[in-house]
Amino acid sequence: MSQVSVIRNAQLVNEGATSESDVLLKNGRIEKIAGELKIPENATIVDALGRYLLPGMIDDQVHFREPGLTHKADIHSESRAAIAGGVTSFMDMPNTRPTTTSQEQLDWKYARAKDTSAANYGFYFGATNDNIDAIRQLDPKQTCGVKVFMGASTGNMLVDNEATLAAIFQDSPVVIATHCESTPMIQANLAQAMTRYGKEIPVTEHANIRSEAACYVSSALAVSLARQHEAQLHILHISTARELDLFEAGPVAGKNITAETCIHFLHFNDGDYARHGNMIKCNPAIKTASDQSELIAAVADGRIDILATDHAPHTQEEKADSNYLTAPSGLPLVQDVLLASLELVHTGKLDLHTVVRAAAHNPAERFGVVERGYLREGYFADLVLVDMHAGTRINRAQVLSRCGWSPFEGREFNSSIEQVWLNGTLAFDGSRVIEHDAAMRLQFDRATR
Repeated sequence: MSQVSVIRNAQLVNEGATSESDVLLKNGRIEKIAGELKIPENATIVDALGRYLLPGMIDDQVHFREPGLTHKADIHSESRAAIAGGVTSFMDMPNTRPTTTSQEQLDWKYARAKDTSAANYGFYFGATNDNIDAIRQLDPKQTCGVKVFMGASTGNMLVDNEATLAAIFQDSPVVIATHCESTPMIQANLAQAMTRYGKEIPVTEHANIRSEAACYVSSALAVSLARQHEAQLHILHISTARELDLFEAGPVAGKNITAETCIHFLHFNDGDYARHGNMIKCNPAIKTASDQSELIAAVADGRIDILATDHAPHTQEEKADSNYLTAPSGLPLVQDVLLASLELVHTGKLDLHTVVRAAAHNPAERFGVVERGYLREGYFADLVLVDMHAGTRINRAQVLSRCGWSPFEGREFNSSIEQVWLNGTLAFDGSRVIEHDAAMRLQFDRATR
């Protein structure tokens, strides 16, 4: 149940400005923002001591593995990890078992999340070569988007029929979120690697197999289709500098074509494969140091609109597989994403307002998330209090994801997450996730096409 709380002496980071203020939380929402608030009776008072108060992160791309892959993760375990990481809302992908490619499966996920999620939740509908009629019938106020695998990843959901792609881009009533890699190019690159190495392909070849060209060709096709059909396109997990030429800098408002990158592309490059091996294998692949630098610059200038995780947990045993061909792709990141993003502020590569814009404001704007993503009176009270001067060491014992590991293990970040509120309820106190029933289904408000 929501609490009445007053957060005092906080530095609010919101809409490009930082201001010292008090915040009253009541009935799940931000009731009042003011310099000196009158304290209601029985209110819980939190003295922020000048620390920064941010809107909760909205992660537009996670794989919480339920149903069918719950030995790796499920909605409950991963949403708890998200809350501890300052992620108060998530949008989950459809490549589960069974896939979320029918209204029945989409309804099942929403019902499951209502019972088990610790964070606010939304789910994508998955496109296939033969479910265009179901896509046309999606309710844009209830579904965050349709996921289109324009390159094969996991879940056997590749959409490679040209007529189907054209129909999706012409008729989808919701944002089209794409995984863009050219499967034929990847298969050709893999064949060349096997000719050279046999089955002993080193993971250092991953960025060559899932190459820059494979990403660019597919992303360029998606942009072309979006322009042709005036579609709402959002390209996920951009990993190369070359793809950045497809996008415009500046505010997300008014854009039909937007882009996302993920935190691991900003912290790792192909020089890290030697140390981390298959533990940082992901699709698309982590690429060069030059790509890494250009992606950070694109987040800063708005060519990349959204910063997310592509949280994709696998067990330690699965990832420890030394065979490149069988080791799975994906990293667990929701518990570390905000701290890792703030680390880029400490190193001077991004500023704090850019992080908040890319992690909270822009996901809310792009997907039309109702009354979230900002510190505004009347909005839902999804808040994160951070201390930019108290460090956090990432260790395995603190990992809440069911997979039990983090790619950042051993890292000392310069910030800490002190408290997290979800719909006005304290959900994380700096050391533990507090059980609650405050999580809500995300609602969307945007014009139908």
